[in-house]
Amino acid sequence: MPKTAFGPPVTVLEPDKSVSVLLDVVRRHMHMDVVLLGMWEGDLLVIQVVSGDGVSFGLAPGVTLDLGEEVRSESQTGDTISGDTRYVSDAISRIAEELGIGSYITIRTLDADGQPYGLLSCLAHQPRPRLHERDRAFMVLAVEFLRDEVIDLKRVWEARSRVSRAVCAVLDAGGPTVVFQPIVRLATGAVVGVEALSRFPVQCDDRPCNTEDWFAAAKVVDLGTNLEMAAIHRALRVLPELPAEVTLAVNASPSVVVEGLPGVVCSLPDRGRLVVEITEHENCVACPGFLAAVGCLRDHGVRIAVDDTGAGYSGLDQLLQLRPDIIKVDYVIIRGMDHDPARRTIAVGLVRLTEEIGGTVIAEGIETTAERKAAITAGIPYGQGYLLGKPTASASAACVPYATRTS
Repeated sequence: MPKTAFGPPVTVLEPDKSVSVLLDVVRRHMHMDVVLLGMWEGDLLVIQVVSGDGVSFGLAPGVTLDLGEEVRSESQTGDTISGDTRYVSDAISRIAEELGIGSYITIRTLDADGQPYGLLSCLAHQPRPRLHERDRAFMVLAVEFLRDEVIDLKRVWEARSRVSRAVCAVLDAGGPTVVFQPIVRLATGAVVGVEALSRFPVQCDDRPCNTEDWFAAAKVVDLGTNLEMAAIHRALRVLPELPAEVTLAVNASPSVVVEGLPGVVCSLPDRGRLVVEITEHENCVACPGFLAAVGCLRDHGVRIAVDDTGAGYSGLDQLLQLRPDIIKVDYVIIRGMDHDPARRTIAVGLVRLTEEIGGTVIAEGIETTAERKAAITAGIPYGQGYLLGKPTASASAACVPYATRTS
């Protein structure tokens, strides 16, 4: 089988609009079918920006090309032009035939250090015998205009490549480490559930620093769903080991609820003890298919919780549309509630709202005995926080009652 010019696709950055505009100008001036800007990533040319009919060549942002050592070396050391690809070297002819190129001009681009960055290329399906030195000079001028944008693209690309490699390393290891924090009945200290929390490497040189940053960064490099699902799969392993009266809560973004969870939940034998916590940091109900996916989860016995209530995006409208089984009151409301009437009033209001929609309330971030007592006074039946139990690697240890741990 002949070697293909195409490599594995990748996710690329959205370029500055000025780059796309300039490529459009170049394409119209040159009367070519397509103009593209590509960047070298190892031996591959990553297509970043395309102007014109890239589809007919099989070219689009994120496509990679393996041009071979001979063509790569030639293009990195100088500019190339051909008005008719019937009269080019065998190495170029192979690529031209596979992509359907009849004529081309390729101009190398350099980074701030004068090192090869990539290529600016004009392609046409038909031969253009009249291509000559003046056309090459025009494209060289375009490259000069692109220099600053190219440098920015490379810097951001390299940063995101480092993030992508770090996330892939976590995925290859089976996903993030999972720890478990107890959720207790405030009046008795009995453990009614555990929440699975993800933990990541803490080095901050080439990677995110905390859990929230890791998931946000993974989303930017198009690995957000993969990372969330890896964490969920790892957490679900402990569900059969938990006491029958203890639930397991996992965190999921609206997009993961739609794309990954329903299929996983269907095969769970203990799905009636699963709670899916959805963060308010996204507009849940605006996500296409979200409410339908939530309905599917509920049909299988899964309970729905809204995380960080009082500190996130949605407000009352989202709560009314979603009608969650559990509302988790964020620590910014719980913290200091024992001596702040305004916080207590908000907490009482959330309790009443939750009762009206048939749900229950969990207070997050309880760290003092006074906050625990204030939460009970406000009518909040359940709580979570360092006072009640710190996250632990052992799900069994997280199930020890609060009263037992403090006696």
